[in-house]
Amino acid sequence: MKLKKNLMFLLIVLVSIIGYSQQKKSMQEYHIYTDFIEDESGNRLQGVTVRVIGGDSDQTDNNGTFSIRVHYGDRIEVLLNNKKIDSYIYNGKEDYVINDYNNVISTKSKLGLSYEKALDSAKYYSKKEALKSIPFVEIALKNTSNKKKEAKAFEVLADAFYKLKQYDLAQSNYLTVYETFSKSIPLQLKIAKVYYKNSHFLKAANFYNKVYLNKKATPIQQINALEGLASLAKRDDKNTLAISNLNKALKIAETHLVTPKITRLNTKLAEVLSGNANKSNFYIDKSIVSAKKESKKKIISQTNKVADFYGKQNEIEQEIVYRKQTLKSFEDDNVSEIKIAENEILNKSKVKYDIGKALVKQKKYKEAITYLSESADEAKTGNNIEIEKDAVRGLSEVYAVIGDDKKAISNYNRLSKLVDFSFKNKEQEIKRAIAISKDIANKQNRILSLETNKALTASKYKLSVSDNKRQKTIIYSLIVGVLLLLLTLFYMFKSNKQRKLNNNLLALKSLRSQMNPHFIFNALNSVNSYISNNDERKANRFLTDFSSLMRSVLENSESDFIPLEKEIELLNLYLKLEHSRFEDKFDYQFNIDTNINISDFEIPPMLLQPYVENAIWHGLRYKKEKGLLQITMRQKDNETLEVVISDNGIGREKSKALKSTNQQKSKSKGMQNIKQRVTILNEMYKDKIAVLISDLLENKTGTKVILTLKKD
Repeated sequence: MKLKKNLMFLLIVLVSIIGYSQQKKSMQEYHIYTDFIEDESGNRLQGVTVRVIGGDSDQTDNNGTFSIRVHYGDRIEVLLNNKKIDSYIYNGKEDYVINDYNNVISTKSKLGLSYEKALDSAKYYSKKEALKSIPFVEIALKNTSNKKKEAKAFEVLADAFYKLKQYDLAQSNYLTVYETFSKSIPLQLKIAKVYYKNSHFLKAANFYNKVYLNKKATPIQQINALEGLASLAKRDDKNTLAISNLNKALKIAETHLVTPKITRLNTKLAEVLSGNANKSNFYIDKSIVSAKKESKKKIISQTNKVADFYGKQNEIEQEIVYRKQTLKSFEDDNVSEIKIAENEILNKSKVKYDIGKALVKQKKYKEAITYLSESADEAKTGNNIEIEKDAVRGLSEVYAVIGDDKKAISNYNRLSKLVDFSFKNKEQEIKRAIAISKDIANKQNRILSLETNKALTASKYKLSVSDNKRQKTIIYSLIVGVLLLLLTLFYMFKSNKQRKLNNNLLALKSLRSQMNPHFIFNALNSVNSYISNNDERKANRFLTDFSSLMRSVLENSESDFIPLEKEIELLNLYLKLEHSRFEDKFDYQFNIDTNINISDFEIPPMLLQPYVENAIWHGLRYKKEKGLLQITMRQKDNETLEVVISDNGIGREKSKALKSTNQQKSKSKGMQNIKQRVTILNEMYKDKIAVLISDLLENKTGTKVILTLKKD
């Protein structure tokens, strides 16, 4: 008996310590406080201001809901028509009662909110503003002990996590419902979908097959399952199997007159059969006919998809026809924009950019400039910086090709400002992503803790049955509690790991965005020197080569890694440009070991260029006699590639001495960015890249950079 009592005591202490430490940690962090305000009759109130003293503020929407960022202990004020109604200290509770001192309204928050109302609110927000739905799920769970109702709440919670792209959390909550209560067909489809998102492809295929073979499945459910199986087959390059599944789905859709699915399936069949022009065109025509039976927005969406299809097939004439048809539908139907995917909006400025891009491929530059200019202006008016950036980039490239240097440089300058503005926006996105990830983790942990407390409360209630039963109940409940807490810690670890990965990816994207304008500015200085020397011929030739280089740089700017062969091409083109300017200062050699299997290696884009640029601008440029730049690549072993960049320039010490006082205070932006990129990439890919910089000769002249790159 003593042993059992001691064991129970230790488990209780463990639970208390972990719970206290978790609570203490959460109180140090802010999170998103979501609530609603209603009057005594239960009517939601719109336009009420809720604010943190010295912090965030928000107004209740048409559903009476507000959302603000708070710390524990913050004072919150509630105002109506700029008049203070009440204030209270936030301590994490959900049962605040707000008194109206001005006799305008008498309001209450979530106190007494029923399970049904809380779940309805959660469902409403899970489709629009998923983050707001999570607190309502928590209230629903607090107000029920019924397993069926709990399962419904956890499914809504999983839907919210899926909408927030927290696929690991969505998967665990869907599986909780599946394993404890429901094995419904809609739930099985959701599980298959989230397994696919989490790259568990075999498990996804298993659930899709279950649905398809289930005799109780509706036609639409069978179609969705077959679409999922087709996507899995296409991913594995099993096109014959993908076509078979899509044809089965199409037959079901045509039999039961499911028109939206008929349009979608014909488009997918055309994509899979893209190698067979006759068959793919047949299905494209069928998709257009089907789309005309639906809404005007569906016709716009479908003609745009068809244009995308022909663009991928490099049938530019057909692409332009359907792009212009899409634009005409926008104008004729007076539609401003349509949603074509979960996070993708199509509008006129985007369509005009796509037309301009296609016209460039046909070398119809004058017509392309018209569309690209209109796209850039409309995107600027609509505050769509990404489309504006793409359109301005296209304009700069076209003007460079046709030899209009002034407009090319003007658009490059405009592009660099847009890139800088975009970089600042991405920094804010990183901060928002961190805040949201922390808040999601806190909310998930609170819900898991709620379930733990329920289990402990239930165990206390059963103590009065008998002595033996009492002991077993306590022990089992505590074991369950500890397991749930361990599960909570596991989810926290997994969520933090995912958040760190997302933050690293956003940081890499921001650094790449910052490197592009830095590179553009340096190159534009070279163009400017030719123009100032009235060497128009060299300026034109330089701009043409520079346009090709920039196209390659911008095409690769969204990728973490590119084939080594592409990086070598980019570097060759860059060296050609710099040598044309400083041909009296240096020669260069490219030595690539013939034993290297270039296709086996991938490299971050623009990784080598800053080191080469440093060698030219800070080493060879100041040398009195003509210098030599050598780039050597050799394969050390099956897994490792070594790149050596060496120059016999003036050396690092002398280069530093030549700099002005102001220059010595500021570091090279390109080198600083490359160091940050290497650090982040090594964190993400387990020390994939190593860089060593040293003097080439004993007298400290010349510089040698040794970069080693490992395979994945």
